[in-house]
Amino acid sequence: MLEIAVVYHSRYGHTQALAESVARGVDRVAGVRAYLCAVEAIDWERLDRSAGMIFGAPTYMGSASAEFKQFMDATSGRWLQQSWRDKLAAGFTNSYGLSGDKLNVLIQFVVFAAQHGMLWVGQAEPGRTSDEDAVNRLGSHLGVMAQSDNAPVHTTPPQGDHQTAAHLGERLALWALRVQVGAV
Repeated sequence: MLEIAVVYHSRYGHTQALAESVARGVDRVAGVRAYLCAVEAIDWERLDRSAGMIFGAPTYMGSASAEFKQFMDATSGRWLQQSWRDKLAAGFTNSYGLSGDKLNVLIQFVVFAAQHGMLWVGQAEPGRTSDEDAVNRLGSHLGVMAQSDNAPVHTTPPQGDHQTAAHLGERLALWALRVQVGAV
């Protein structure tokens, strides 16, 4: 069975809730399972064995959280060995603001993945509305952008953002199967 690592940092629980939605999307694909991995508890060997990784962090001050950046910096040995070369990668981020400079975090993830020789999988669903229940309501194609109010995790981010996250997890899992069987 293929495994996709969902590597995330979450300070208040909102980004973790999105990570769980991404994992549910991965788990919808037969033959693939998700491995939820908070950056505070990294199993490096398991990441090395994964078929792909989906990175998630809150957007703070226009960048990924310091804790997620610390994880990124800790991968330099793997970068040197190109341990993650040709793995699939994707990303998601969350902030209080509708924009919140989330695009910068997704670009940060893309550059990080590219430096490791990873292959990026973006968001496929077109953004058409700002309705909170709509898939890809914030219109991002590089990865998932979500917005959380300063409220309890069970009420925010909105359902549409969770659905978008699940779609991304499922999409990356399907691509992992295609790559595995050579049907790209």
